[in-house]
Amino acid sequence: MITLDRLVNVLGAYGVRLCGRPERRAARLRSVAIPDATDGRVNGDVLMAVGAGSVTEAVRWAVAAQATVVLVRAGAENAREAAVAGESNDVSVMLVDPAVSWSHLVGVVYGLVLEGRETESGRGPTDLFALADSLADAVGGAVTIEDPLSRVLAYSRSQQAGDPARLETILVRQVPERLREVFRARGVFARLAATDEPIFVEPDPRHGMTGRMAVAVRAGRELLGSVWVTCGSPLTGTRHTALANGARTVALHLLRSRASADLERQVESDLVVRLLEGTADAATVVSRLGLAAREMRVVAVRTHTSEEPHAMLLLAFERATTGFGWSRPGRSTLLGDTLYTILPDAGAVAAREWVASLGAGLPPRVRVAAGIGAAAQAAELPASRREAEECLALHERDASHSGSPTRSPAGPPAYDESWDDILLHRLRAAARAGRVPARGPVSALRRHDALHDTHYVATLRAWLEAQGDLAVAAERLGVHANTVRNRLRRMSEVTALHLDDPRKRLAMVITLAAEDE
Repeated sequence: MITLDRLVNVLGAYGVRLCGRPERRAARLRSVAIPDATDGRVNGDVLMAVGAGSVTEAVRWAVAAQATVVLVRAGAENAREAAVAGESNDVSVMLVDPAVSWSHLVGVVYGLVLEGRETESGRGPTDLFALADSLADAVGGAVTIEDPLSRVLAYSRSQQAGDPARLETILVRQVPERLREVFRARGVFARLAATDEPIFVEPDPRHGMTGRMAVAVRAGRELLGSVWVTCGSPLTGTRHTALANGARTVALHLLRSRASADLERQVESDLVVRLLEGTADAATVVSRLGLAAREMRVVAVRTHTSEEPHAMLLLAFERATTGFGWSRPGRSTLLGDTLYTILPDAGAVAAREWVASLGAGLPPRVRVAAGIGAAAQAAELPASRREAEECLALHERDASHSGSPTRSPAGPPAYDESWDDILLHRLRAAARAGRVPARGPVSALRRHDALHDTHYVATLRAWLEAQGDLAVAAERLGVHANTVRNRLRRMSEVTALHLDDPRKRLAMVITLAAEDE
């Protein structure tokens, strides 16, 4: 089942609007009905008021059908009538733009309500478990249904021929990595990718695994997942045929489920892009996403792995968007090689915890890099996005420099905590692009150090950081204060330092910071 909140979010893209009764958005919807002149006993949670002559008539039909929500074709001028009629009859009224065809809308609503169910392991109709049970009865073994990344989508209640490996797989909701390595080494995944015929996988007592029959679940050339049956020997005859036919039925379930899930993701993604790029009706878009009108943060995420990089990013996007709108904090989109998520602001620590939770759901070999923008109102989210991107670049740079200190060892950097690092990062980028003067006191001292093996640049840096305190500068350099004084005198003979000029001192601090990696 789905909620009214989810139905509103998806249908908003089709010009459908909820009138009043916002407190009902958490209502659960299980069935759809369409008025039928030959059957006056039609009932369902969602009534499609096809043929209704007015909003009032549609609401009257909804009351008779014991519906929670009714969809009726009417213009914006009927919004007040709809709100009043719905309030007085305890029905949520959704106005359908007259330009939207009923045939299109009916398909979407039926797909959402009847097929848009969800399991803990990911998106998929709850009756996939019933299918696993019936398939287990037909083949005489315990069944698991998995996606292409070996995550469990459903499993049978039957434990016939079950083993410790299957139990562990169900408990952690995915095939353990050591078993995946065994299957890779035996070429099981390669064979599943190449054939639609069920294959037998020999037992492996070391990993607590009896034999397995596995068959690919495919739509055309696309691999949607696989079905696994525990068995001591290869299935033959009617049981082999039942497994092959069962895989085709599973494919139909997964396709319907994915169509529903992808539709909602696409609607959400489009709305998030509008906010990230800037839109005049930002507050309205935030409301359509089901987010509260409060400060938010943009989080930018990339995945790094030596294998299946695009698959891992898509997996991260799927995890970020799994769950009904009201049951997860953020709203997400994919742009290029980056996952962007808008989170209600609860501080940088909460955003880091969200990133950590996202990463925990990915395979151990995947490294997650992220950046967190500062808190912003809806109209300011494009700025938070740019800040998140700069923090992401900072996080990736720190990770690539082994041994370099990280500003935020507990997680990815947040802009409001790391703005100084971001500023220096910008300065260094400008220096690399040749936008910092190539000649000046610092450059002159650097050339002198290279030619004469002196330490003038380090001395200048220590003196500036110590704000002119010779003793502090000497301690940092590990020399006597008189040594610092003598070096400064000789440095002024190499180039005009003008250490008594605050603007010159500031310029040299910026130059040193820009050139420092």
